[in-house]
Amino acid sequence: MQRKRIIIEGIVQGVGFRPFVYQAARRAGVCGWVLNDSRGVTIEAEGEGGRLEAFLRALREELPPLASISRLEWSDIPVVGEGAFVIRQSQSLATRSAQVSPDTFVCDDCLAELFEPADRRFRYPFINCTNCGPRYTIVTGIPYDRPQTTMADFPMCERCRAEYDDPASRRFHAQPNACPDCGPALTLLDSRGEPVSVADPLASSVELLRAGRILAVKGLGGYHLAADACNDAALAELRRRKVRDEKPFALMSFDESRVERYALFDETERRLLRGVERPIVLLRQKPGGPISPLVAPRNRYFGVMLPYTPLHYLLLEQGFLALVMTSANLSDEPIAFQDAEARERLGAIADYFLVHNRRIHTRTDDSIARVMGGKALLLRRSRGYVPRGVFLPESQPSVLALGAELKNTVCLTQENRAYLSQHVGDLKNQQVYGSFQGTIAHLREILQLEPAVVAHDLHPDYLSSRYAEQLEGVTRVAVQHHHAHLASCLAENGVRGEAIGVIFDGIGYGTDGRIWGGEFLVGGFAGYRRAGHFRYVPMPGGDAATREPFRMALAYLHQAFGRDLPDLELVRQTPERDLKLLLQMIEKGINSPLTSSCGRLFDAVAALAEVRRTVSYEGQAALELEMAIEGKGEAEAYPVRVVEEEGMLIFDQAGLIRALCADLQAGASTSLVSARFHRGLAALILDVCRRLRQQTGLQDVALSGGVFQNRFLTEASLALLEADGFTVHTHSLVPPNDGGLALGQAVIAGRLAVS
Repeated sequence: MQRKRIIIEGIVQGVGFRPFVYQAARRAGVCGWVLNDSRGVTIEAEGEGGRLEAFLRALREELPPLASISRLEWSDIPVVGEGAFVIRQSQSLATRSAQVSPDTFVCDDCLAELFEPADRRFRYPFINCTNCGPRYTIVTGIPYDRPQTTMADFPMCERCRAEYDDPASRRFHAQPNACPDCGPALTLLDSRGEPVSVADPLASSVELLRAGRILAVKGLGGYHLAADACNDAALAELRRRKVRDEKPFALMSFDESRVERYALFDETERRLLRGVERPIVLLRQKPGGPISPLVAPRNRYFGVMLPYTPLHYLLLEQGFLALVMTSANLSDEPIAFQDAEARERLGAIADYFLVHNRRIHTRTDDSIARVMGGKALLLRRSRGYVPRGVFLPESQPSVLALGAELKNTVCLTQENRAYLSQHVGDLKNQQVYGSFQGTIAHLREILQLEPAVVAHDLHPDYLSSRYAEQLEGVTRVAVQHHHAHLASCLAENGVRGEAIGVIFDGIGYGTDGRIWGGEFLVGGFAGYRRAGHFRYVPMPGGDAATREPFRMALAYLHQAFGRDLPDLELVRQTPERDLKLLLQMIEKGINSPLTSSCGRLFDAVAALAEVRRTVSYEGQAALELEMAIEGKGEAEAYPVRVVEEEGMLIFDQAGLIRALCADLQAGASTSLVSARFHRGLAALILDVCRRLRQQTGLQDVALSGGVFQNRFLTEASLALLEADGFTVHTHSLVPPNDGGLALGQAVIAGRLAVS
């Protein structure tokens, strides 16, 4: 006889892990106990050697669907002679490191019960089991037990309690377990938040959606605004009320067969669409499909997700091809998640509210993903992925990283794991800033971490930087924006050494006080040097130039031609008075900060090609410029000229702009101009990386920054670099945009803390 103490860490709470251990122990014929604690799961198992080996093998190889193990260790301890195996009450330890499971979609077993008339949970919108259902959004603390979730408001009835206590049940210790007799329930409210007297709130909601009404629907991590995706009038009204002129709406369909009627997808995209995380996946539109053109204006892609709650399935089953399911907010506000707040903020947008009485503890928006270069890429890492840890190349002191100003996320590290928060948003919005503070507090609470090191962006005026300044008793580390992007990509890919960093984005504060964004770096976690960049150009009007790309077009024209501007549609359409004023601002440097931004070059080219003179959302010009490329975009690259100045490699854009203008004057199509521009940037990346390889001997290249959300540019660059022998690292689990910045900040600050 032997006895072993087994310590398991990872996603092992709230995923049916203790029932799995119990049943594995019974099958193997071992005695002892299992319990949840603040680190994960602890087991003591006793039996003959062969039986213990079979038990350990089951722990390694036969995990529940939602579980994952990051650490499994055992040690021999004295035999005590137990006669059974039991599940003990959870314990809290001084150190907490338990990983909370992300929220997950309704499993096949629960879905079968949902539509089975003989089942007692037939058409119950909150059906779940240990293999599915709400997790992170309802957790108030750890260990993960019902009293530390918002399900504490719902005492289980006798039948649910019997399932919860039955080791043979799929709902054994399922913390959100409930049924129509004891669990959450739906209510239909009017736009003022008053209850509507109806026999069936769900059936009435379906009829309202069919009639073209807009509903605010309470989900897992917040509210959605829902409307029939084939109803032009409903979507036009939704855009007007939401103040969202052109930014695409997300779609949700009942199953893949309905998605196939309006979108195209390959097997990798299918797996991503069907995954347990259920992100919004960018899929190519099927020409001539029935979805309203108001869903995604001037875009060849739809953002599509499959249902992830029973309520979604019940709404969609009644014949809708797709429903728009967009975040319930006004533009730039955070998603509404608290009931009183939702009624106040959404009353002028929604005609009705379909709500329930299960509290949402943590606001969490939908994740967004696409397939690029043959693998999944997260563009927004949120529901379904958070708070799953990202493994770091090595252990480090605990760090709180505060992220960027836009697309903000925060990050907490613990030993060799980094916990990125859900998408927070633009901190300039007061409500988003409040969400930022709440997110930090919640992560600290569930991880029980009080890091002594706080990392923030180098920009002194970012609200995240100002937040760091208010913290007492901590070491503050200011991290340059593009260095953080480089480190984020290296950390995600487990690269310990240095690499060439190609970091292209819109805006980042540089060490020279200027706005960087077209950067070639050499370095790693411990430091970097700026090896090259795009030649600086003025941004006439500062931030106004990001909203009005035609301003950047004039700046690049002036750089390439001086005052002798070419005869282009953009120049002809700009009023003489405005043209004169903007040229004076450019020449005299009046409210025209200098930038090396690749994003601003995209804006300029989009304006020159008459794709987009002004924008209504961030990144719109670049997106629509990419969308203008037809077919495979086979075209000769525009010429790129790289010069060396004071030891720095400088991309001089003037030659590219002159060639592009010549094409436009010759009547070239927008598709050709866009394809040649994209291929020119890919050629530039190869050219500079070759030069830096000769200088440094480095073969590793990291592509990061928001520009590398662009599929055409990323895949073209990958093909050129890999054909030339480079090892190329791109993002997948962490966004290349500023949503992944906190990870890079965290590992840089962690390295500094131990050096």
